[in-house]
Amino acid sequence: METGSGGAGRLPKTESAEMRWVVPGGAYEEDEIESSDDGVGGTDTPTAALGSRGGCSDADEDEEDSLQRQRLVRTGPRADSFDVEALDVPGLYRHQEFTVGRSIVLTLQTLGVVFGDVGTSPLYTFDIMFNKYPNNSKEDVLGALSLVIYTLILIPFLKYTLIVLWGNDDGEGGIFALYSLICRNAKASLLPNQLPSDTRITSFQLKVPSVELERSLRIKERLETSSMLKKLLLMLVLFGTSMVIADGVVTPAMSVMSAVNGLKVGISSVNEGEVVMITVAFLIVLFSLQRFGTSKVGLAVGPALFIWFCCLAGIGVYNIVTYGSEVLQAFNPIYIYYYFERNPAQAWMSLGGCLLCATGSEAMFADLCYFSVRSVQLTFLCLVLPCLLLGYLGQAAFLMENLTKNEQVFFLSIPTQVFWPVVFIATLAALIASRTMTTAIFSIIKQATALGCFPRLKIIHTSRKFMGQIYIPVMNWFLLVSCLAFVTTFGSINEIGNAYGIAELGVMMMTTILVTIIMLLIWQVNIIVVLCFLTLFLGLELFFFSSVLGSVADGSWVLLVFAAVLYLVMYIWNYGTKLKYETEVQQKLSMDLMMDLGCNLGTVRAPGIGLLYNELVRGVPAIFGHFLTTMPAIHSMIIFVCIKWVPVPVVPQNERFLFRRVCPKNYHMFRCIARYGYKDVRKENPQTFEQLLIESLEKFIRREAQERSLESDGNDDIDSEEEVASTSSRVLVGPNGSIYSLGVPLLADYAGVSNPTLGSSTSFDGSLDETMDGRRSLDNELSFIHKAKESGVVYLLGHGDIRARKDSFFAKKLVINYFYAFLRKNCRRGIATLSIPHTRLMQVAMQYMV
Repeated sequence: METGSGGAGRLPKTESAEMRWVVPGGAYEEDEIESSDDGVGGTDTPTAALGSRGGCSDADEDEEDSLQRQRLVRTGPRADSFDVEALDVPGLYRHQEFTVGRSIVLTLQTLGVVFGDVGTSPLYTFDIMFNKYPNNSKEDVLGALSLVIYTLILIPFLKYTLIVLWGNDDGEGGIFALYSLICRNAKASLLPNQLPSDTRITSFQLKVPSVELERSLRIKERLETSSMLKKLLLMLVLFGTSMVIADGVVTPAMSVMSAVNGLKVGISSVNEGEVVMITVAFLIVLFSLQRFGTSKVGLAVGPALFIWFCCLAGIGVYNIVTYGSEVLQAFNPIYIYYYFERNPAQAWMSLGGCLLCATGSEAMFADLCYFSVRSVQLTFLCLVLPCLLLGYLGQAAFLMENLTKNEQVFFLSIPTQVFWPVVFIATLAALIASRTMTTAIFSIIKQATALGCFPRLKIIHTSRKFMGQIYIPVMNWFLLVSCLAFVTTFGSINEIGNAYGIAELGVMMMTTILVTIIMLLIWQVNIIVVLCFLTLFLGLELFFFSSVLGSVADGSWVLLVFAAVLYLVMYIWNYGTKLKYETEVQQKLSMDLMMDLGCNLGTVRAPGIGLLYNELVRGVPAIFGHFLTTMPAIHSMIIFVCIKWVPVPVVPQNERFLFRRVCPKNYHMFRCIARYGYKDVRKENPQTFEQLLIESLEKFIRREAQERSLESDGNDDIDSEEEVASTSSRVLVGPNGSIYSLGVPLLADYAGVSNPTLGSSTSFDGSLDETMDGRRSLDNELSFIHKAKESGVVYLLGHGDIRARKDSFFAKKLVINYFYAFLRKNCRRGIATLSIPHTRLMQVAMQYMV
């Protein structure tokens, strides 16, 4: 019998001694003995393994013989079979590293994917800043320009490019990437389905110092033991995600309408209503083309954005040369102080518009995906930032000579000769920026779904080369309808701009808090540096937030309501999913019952393999009892398959499946956990999936047989040593280091060791017989698997729904029985997500009371 040793999720040292019962014939899954990470109740006694085995007439003699051969031996601690499987990695998997040359090649590619949103901010920043309080002097223009310059330097460059990008999760960015990074280092997830072996996925491992700081350990312990902190962390992540989705609604409306506004400058007869209609048409076309994927239209994206940035820089240089270089004084931050000193109310209200120069910073992080951090940093520093600064300097130079022209500043500053080509490029850049933000939302929704925080939706992969390029039809049309509603409701970039600032700041503040936790917990940065980061950026963002909140009454409250609805949807889904999982764990079938049923499970075992899908990582699900009672026969081999999403982007295929036996060997029942990261493509062909699963099962059985053989050899060596020992008492060392004396005198002093050679020969013969028996047993089991597979594979799927108990609170009944039930009814079912062939599917429904 296996005894626990070491910390949870940690393999014990091999040199420590341990006493345990060894039963020839293999060990099976014993949930009750393990240190469970389920975090919920529902355990049985370990003596179930030695209980009655009724209903198995052929196995009675073997079982009795097995019990007679059971013996207590001293061996090294045996690792959990799931952990052994996870540790068997032929090669290390790492996120692809890019050289400097490769990073330069990626510079153009990152423009269209990463920097589209931040690159179109010059279309509307000054318009929003001077919306309510027009500038009255050149000093006001210099102060506003200085605000823009240092906002660009502090938020997109210093915070995101130099700091936040390094918080990526194996190359993946976004709010949920930060959350999964925290959950990987500390068990902070509310879903209690993490196994110790999950932390040994090669892409799960973190590059942290070997000696952890005391502060990091205290934070980790506090996160793992406080359910309140776990809930608070999840609430922050869900709030940030809801603001990202809201940002994805406002970004297309703001970018496209700002670009279309250029028509009002070129054609004086165009009015605001016509601008809205043209914007609506562009948005419909934009979201209709979204299904074709980035890879199919990507050839024109990079060059188009490159031309756009060149236009920004060229127009800026032209305006500086034409209207004077006095604007260069704005690099002196003292003009910000003068700006607030002269007009404190105007300066404070202009902060909401100033923040829009940093829009797209979060999208830059969320779209990191397949580009290295170095390539993104190189592109932003060498191309994007200089072009943006030149663009804003040029607009400010124009404003200083045209103080009354506060609307459509960018288009008015364009030289007449190139006006229409620039309008065309600006419109194209705005469409690209909108599309980039929508793609980032698709990625975040998939991450949230994988971590149990968003209802399942249909996900289409638009590229065979890049699995991160996805399309979610329902979300795409939802964003379109919401975006059209915002455009038609507000009808002006000034009103939309206020809502835009609220969405951006909500995401930025959540990112600052999560990165601060990562600095303390994982990076283990000096506390003074952490406090400086938190004080500077959170204080700056709260200062900006106070400005945009002043415009909530103007219509921005609509966006807050929209984000609140999204937050409730995600929280209710996570709450219901957590309750459902905990209930399934509590009601799983006990090992006592399985032993009483016997190897035939109280029914007829028909040839074939049954793959029973469930969400438990340990134990026999309650839904299996319904299959036994409703079906006239059950398959000769049963594999409990748990499709488990772990908080890593990608799980290497050789670490995909973990196996363990359920019950003794003659039951032919196995547990299989198929682990997928939130960026993994779960679209294998059923035949391919079955083939990989069977091959992994055979590999597990061979390794198990090899371990038993090595274990048997070790036991024989121990027996030989004990036979020639001359000590007066036998000493056992327990797993906790305690020493016990059995008080059994040896007869060596009286009888002596008459023939040690004979004893060795006898031991050798016994070992040879056991080896031959083990090999025959292995061959028979592999042959059994092949015959079962030839008979066919059937998918057994159980639908478990939950209902609140009658004595529950009204709020719980409302959430579970109506809201969560509505979401489950209208979301994508597990059968569609798993791509199970309908011709080989059997389903049983079950309802749990929570």
